[in-house]
Amino acid sequence: MPLEHFADWIFDEEIETPQEILDNLRDDESAIKSYKTIRDSATFTTKRLIVIDSQGLTGKKKEIYSLPYKSIHMWSTENAGTIDLTSEVHLWTKVGVIKINLERNVDVREFDQLLQEVCL
Repeated sequence: MPLEHFADWIFDEEIETPQEILDNLRDDESAIKSYKTIRDSATFTTKRLIVIDSQGLTGKKKEIYSLPYKSIHMWSTENAGTIDLTSEVHLWTKVGVIKINLERNVDVREFDQLLQEVCL
């Protein structure tokens, strides 16, 4: 049965955490790992996943998603195969399923370890 996705994101490679994220964290929160997305970034913190999605032609309009880890009920990871070049991650949350495609620069098993660290 196909899953209906609330959101679809692509993580290209690990990056330094953008200052824009660091400036907006809570005092008791710190960044763990960040990834480049198609037009912006995604950051795992000690409390949540923050995804910044630039929109429009100039990218000045930004939508920011903040997903607290307590909202993630389950996840699955699937490594890339011979034909499909990306690995897939599905996060089952209170609002629906979020699909994350990991490009070849992101190790799906390391990503799975990250999810275990922050969610369990």
